[in-house]
Formats: sequence, structure tokens, C-alpha cells
Amino acid sequence: MCSQGNSNLSCLTEIIDTILCLQNQDNQACDVFGCDKPYLGPSPTVFCYNTRPVELYNCQTGIRWAFPYTLNGTTATSTTFRIENQEGNCCTCRVLAPNPDTTDTTSPYVATSTFFTINLNCVSAIKCLNDTFVSNV
Repeated sequence: MCSQGNSNLSCLTEIIDTILCLQNQDNQACDVFGCDKPYLGPSPTVFCYNTRPVELYNCQTGIRWAFPYTLNGTTATSTTFRIENQEGNCCTCRVLAPNPDTTDTTSPYVATSTFFTINLNCVSAIKCLNDTFVSNV
């Protein structure tokens, strides 16, 4: 476990709370901090996005966390996740896989059935990727 101050953990939990609020489309309850903008999609009036994909960075090594998944019989590793839940210092994420349909440029990720829970004390940084639509979430 990394020895980081409460301000970093507090910042991470606020960002994750905001992402969850946006993904749950509870826009009126969302505070205006978090990654980049306080709404999903290219403008506040577009509601076709349901995910703000993230990458999480290991606080000891500084590299991205990566988790294995199996999709359509193929096993691989991904560093891209969808935040599903947060309780205290722990965050549950779904592993996102690259969309195998390379002709679908609007949905770069597909949901897997792989989940993990991570203690935010083990996370030094969170990187938000472009908002997108992920089916089956």
C-alpha cells in the first residue's frame, strides 16, 4: 500500500463519485468536479453515451493496472475499465475490451463479464478517456 495523503484519496473518490453519477444519468445530483467535464458526451444535451472509460495507475510502480478477461473464447489483458460501484476506499470496475468489430468506430469498447475491486490506496492516478457508449453494461 502506498503512503499517500488523504487529499489524493479524497480527490480520487470525488472523481469516481462524479463518474458514477454521470453514468447513472443523475445529472442534477452531480457536482462539477471530475475528469474534464460534468456531463457525458460531446455536449450536455446528448444522452447517447453511458460510459466514461478510465485507466488506473499503480501507486508503487506508476504503470497502468491491467486485468485479464475472456471474450468470445479469447483471453487477453486490458487497461481500460468502467467504474461500476464505490464503497469507501474501494472501487469496483468492469474490464472493457477493444471492440472486435473494427468497422464500428462509434463504440471502441465492449463490456466483459470480468469485474475487480481495487483499494484506492493502491491507485496514484486516474485517466479519463473519451466518453462512449458501451453495450450490455
